[in-house]
Amino acid sequence: MNRGIGLLLRGSTYSGVLFAYCGALASLPLLPFALLPTLSWRSAPESVQIVLVLLIWAALVGVAGLARPVRRALVASARRLLRVSLPNPVSGRPASGSPGLDRWRTPLWLVLHVAVGWTGALASGVLFIMGLSLPMNWLGGEVRASLFGTSVRVSGGWSWVAAAACILLALAVCVMVTKALRWSAPRLLGPSAAERLALAAERELLLAERNRIAHELHDSIGHTLTAATIQAAVAGEVLSADPAAARAAMRSIEESTRAALEDLDYALGVLREEQPGTAPTRTLADLPELLERLRHTGATVEAELSGELARVQGTLSRAAYRILQEGLTNALRHGVGGPIQVRAAAGPDGLDLMVVNRTGARTGPNPGSFSTSGHGLPGLAERVRLLQGEFRSGPEGTQHWRLAVRLPVRVSA
Repeated sequence: MNRGIGLLLRGSTYSGVLFAYCGALASLPLLPFALLPTLSWRSAPESVQIVLVLLIWAALVGVAGLARPVRRALVASARRLLRVSLPNPVSGRPASGSPGLDRWRTPLWLVLHVAVGWTGALASGVLFIMGLSLPMNWLGGEVRASLFGTSVRVSGGWSWVAAAACILLALAVCVMVTKALRWSAPRLLGPSAAERLALAAERELLLAERNRIAHELHDSIGHTLTAATIQAAVAGEVLSADPAAARAAMRSIEESTRAALEDLDYALGVLREEQPGTAPTRTLADLPELLERLRHTGATVEAELSGELARVQGTLSRAAYRILQEGLTNALRHGVGGPIQVRAAAGPDGLDLMVVNRTGARTGPNPGSFSTSGHGLPGLAERVRLLQGEFRSGPEGTQHWRLAVRLPVRVSA
């Protein structure tokens, strides 16, 4: 019994009743406007006048619900007081653009809100007053309960039973008011079919942007950490014998990590839903700098750049840079020395990219193996697929690994 009463009196019921009664009180300023037409029709029966006032009052309340700020306020208050999960209304979409009866869902909710609020307020108020009055006989009369023509006088101890029943009924009315509003809020205040499509499109764009950022971080940060690790090992090996080479390796670490920090700052701004600055763009124009940083690690890089690479712009150029960067990072991680062959050739109908490195047991100043997430090659394959290109990766002979990509130049930037 106590547990059941506790459920009736939990915080969500309190806030839901408050929400219902506030909606009822907020409709009071519209009541004088609903009374005006009846002043010129005093000859009508009283029942007709009451119905007319209620209909005009409901119409005025519904018209108020057509304003978009009203809907935003209702969604915010229902989410806070009714504890229902409601997304914010889609911005920039006029109410008239919603198909069918969608634009009337909010007015219908507002009318229902006011009707339920007034019904609950009147019913629970009368029941509470009866529950408080009956035991003390404040009304100065006797109480009779009638059912199917049978009347029973309530007095003595039965008045306390009737008072307790009135209080429980008042609490039940409060719970039913809250339940009714919680049930109807998602159906009338929730997003319409058109808004759900718009929300899904926004979500898809956000996920696509975050997926792109994940690729950018993997390519940029992964490459930088790999190169910096090898450069630090090289600097430690030659610090005493060749200080100039050690200083060059440290400068290369500084330059590459500074570029990676720019990428990281931009990515964090996007993931935190802030307004990030202009995204740092790495294109094929930055390829010589990338190759020079690799040479500072002690790797031998044989580059073959042909065709008019400067004419490759936009998305294609940025994707080509990231593909080569990831391929070179894998060559540093898993290569065993020997030259790393890099090829970028721009033709009239496509852009060919290739990275070839030796495989086997690692030797040299940094013989430890690199642990990887295994997402590099699948990420590259997905990037190439989105650009409608061709992707091949695998062993070439017994001692080499070859990454080959062909991107069509018709891809728009």
